[in-house]
Amino acid sequence: MSDIPGIDVLRALGDDHRLRAALVLRRHELCVCQIVELLQLAPSTVSKHLAILKDAGLVESRKRGRWVYYRAARKAALPTRVVNTIMTAFDETEQSRMDSRTLDQLLSMDPEKLCEKQRCP
Repeated sequence: MSDIPGIDVLRALGDDHRLRAALVLRRHELCVCQIVELLQLAPSTVSKHLAILKDAGLVESRKRGRWVYYRAARKAALPTRVVNTIMTAFDETEQSRMDSRTLDQLLSMDPEKLCEKQRCP
């Protein structure tokens, strides 16, 4: 944590994987398995990224059984227009468009089957 207000948010959004995760979580609540599949990273790496986003106040989580779901935080960590400016700029990139297409596919899949697939190489 820093003494400069908002610096943790800017640092959290300074990583492309965290920025991508934060953007999709503004649109949908997702389980960790779905985020792993979207980012194509190891579950432990995704968990670390999500912890950084959570510590920065950008996302929140809830546990339901053995599932952990993440969504955008209801209370903004920085003035909303600052975060919106960053997100809007990224939302106009080809990577964001690809993530949106992938997200549509992921949302049509059963999260439990997705998690099973990730555990069985």
